[in-house]
Amino acid sequence: MSIDPAMKASIAVTRFGLGAKPGELDAARADPAGYLKAQIRTGGADQPQGDLKSGAAHFNEVRDYQIMRREDKADGLDPVKRAQKTIRESAVPEFLGRAQLACQTDASFRERWTLFWCNHFTVAAKNLPTAVEVGPFEREAIRPHVFGRFEDLLTASTMHPGMLLYLDQVQSIGPNSPYAATRGFGYGAKASGLNENLAREILELHTLGVGSGYTQADVTEFARALTGWSVQGANRGVGRFASAGEPGEFTFREAVHEPGARHLFGKSYNQDGIAQAGAVLHDVAASPATAQHLATKIARHFVADDPPPALVARLKQTFLASDGRLDQLAETLIDSPEAWAPQQRKFKTPYEFLISSYRALGIAPQDFTKFGPVLTSMGQQPFNAPSPKGWAEEAQAWAAPDAIVKRMGWSETYAAAATPVMGEPMQIAQNSLGAQLTQPVGLAVSRAESRPEALAILLMSPEFQRR
Repeated sequence: MSIDPAMKASIAVTRFGLGAKPGELDAARADPAGYLKAQIRTGGADQPQGDLKSGAAHFNEVRDYQIMRREDKADGLDPVKRAQKTIRESAVPEFLGRAQLACQTDASFRERWTLFWCNHFTVAAKNLPTAVEVGPFEREAIRPHVFGRFEDLLTASTMHPGMLLYLDQVQSIGPNSPYAATRGFGYGAKASGLNENLAREILELHTLGVGSGYTQADVTEFARALTGWSVQGANRGVGRFASAGEPGEFTFREAVHEPGARHLFGKSYNQDGIAQAGAVLHDVAASPATAQHLATKIARHFVADDPPPALVARLKQTFLASDGRLDQLAETLIDSPEAWAPQQRKFKTPYEFLISSYRALGIAPQDFTKFGPVLTSMGQQPFNAPSPKGWAEEAQAWAAPDAIVKRMGWSETYAAAATPVMGEPMQIAQNSLGAQLTQPVGLAVSRAESRPEALAILLMSPEFQRR
């Protein structure tokens, strides 16, 4: 089916990207597919700007706070609360910088592709240590690898302190490890302190997927292989068995690693130490089940809640044929006719809606208090996905009546505040939707009684809410 170039340009910047900035449709119109492919960069994604600290620096701030909390307990809670507030506020520039990048970038397909992988490998603010690690995790583990090999992305995310803290891997102790022997632990997960969270989520969410055939025994064996993967300074109870390294960075603790071979998926892993779990990651990264799982998720994110089988099959084939090259996977997505269907089948998440609204005016949020709390009210609290599954992709999670009312209220407030920087509403509609702008919406925008009302009508139109 032949699609008009103007329509393809609109699809390129709204479905593949994060919404059109002024002039972006013109840039995409000559060669929409080429416009997207030019954004694929093997060196990785763009990085948010600002006064941003490393994950190790954040870790040490939290550790100092925890030490202070113990020392100041007898003196009251005020100093503790003050320190806790300061640490939590350090996450604000991380999220604001991320949002500003999304609003301002000229390569919004690259950013959308990156955000997909950030959500796939979710780390969320379930407590103080993880609240300040989400931003560094995305910057240090995800963004550099989004167009490289999937195995490298998987390994980097698994080894990052943010993931190890979020899924409690730092607490996992092999039941027959040297450390367990000194503590009198017996055999068995409960007695040993073996934690299966990371192993389970890698198999269920990051690689093979539910229903791919792995068993609970595989999860337990993988958890044993992962023992020792930790964060320096995160488990002071290890005492004299502590490993060398800088606080807040990845470390392998040989003393808590479960000795012996592991048996998963009908295969034996005889490697010693850190290499054992690394070998498991290598195999699951290349599995056809992983290819199927990732292909389905990518097609669902970019095209439809019920992903086209032909697109899924094509993405899977590319993944397997290319040794998991994510740049080639992105190119296959762009070259697939199913991805260019004119029907807008995806409903924007709150984050996507706000970002595309800012992009429509060519501006970016400057004050977190006018951006973050709005997302929270819409059900997408910054850096705090509800579970390791990440944020939902399907429309039903975001299109409830109450959620639509909240979007409407924000649209009116945003439009009123944006009046000083707002151009002609009809021009904004044409710049942001292009060929997707329908006659009824254009008529409603042109007949609005004021410019703020016209912009609010545009933002709440089905064409703008979907992509």
